[in-house]
Amino acid sequence: MESVSSLVKHLLQQKPFLMEAFERGILSYGHLATEFKPVIENGLNKEVKESAIVMAMRRYAEEIRRSDRRIKPGQLGCEIVMKTNICDFNVEKSDELLDRLKELYDMVHLGRGDFLNITIGNDEVSIAVSDKYEEELRNFLVHHKEIEFRADLVALTLIFSGDFLHTPGVVFQALRKLAWENINVYEIISTKTELTVVIEKADSIKGYEALQDFTNRNSE
Repeated sequence: MESVSSLVKHLLQQKPFLMEAFERGILSYGHLATEFKPVIENGLNKEVKESAIVMAMRRYAEEIRRSDRRIKPGQLGCEIVMKTNICDFNVEKSDELLDRLKELYDMVHLGRGDFLNITIGNDEVSIAVSDKYEEELRNFLVHHKEIEFRADLVALTLIFSGDFLHTPGVVFQALRKLAWENINVYEIISTKTELTVVIEKADSIKGYEALQDFTNRNSE
């Protein structure tokens, strides 16, 4: 059942820019309550006092402070690696395609630094690969239904020296930095020590700087 508190959380979490400012304590609760009031009243189908919305915001801010899981300084060392010239195929999943996916590992020369990532969803398969293999991939997928194709992508990889996989909040904080810069992420890939995001080439410099700021803030 919806409440003022649940709707306040939902509205804030929908807007990464607002959420960032909210967590930093630089928002005016009163002004934000005025903006949220008609949306919350519509959601609850009743009148709501702005003071109740402000109180919900204060409780949520306190909840965030109590559960703050910012990475401790020195807990994770990190470097950033960028790979350019990547394209992404999204195709309909089928038993035939699943049986043939292993052929891609023979096609792509990973030992030479080429890029390949295969993500298998419930109904789709996403294949991100160095774009020099685009023609070969098109031939490979010729009998499979293409849902979407993206070119001019880059992969930004955060390589951690610590145990990032078991450190709460790392992925959230990194992706929030990208969201703050209005950067869309097409793929998210992780291993025990690496986190990779695939973004548009046009956002590569901005994305690199955003992730660099993330690593700097958490190593201070």
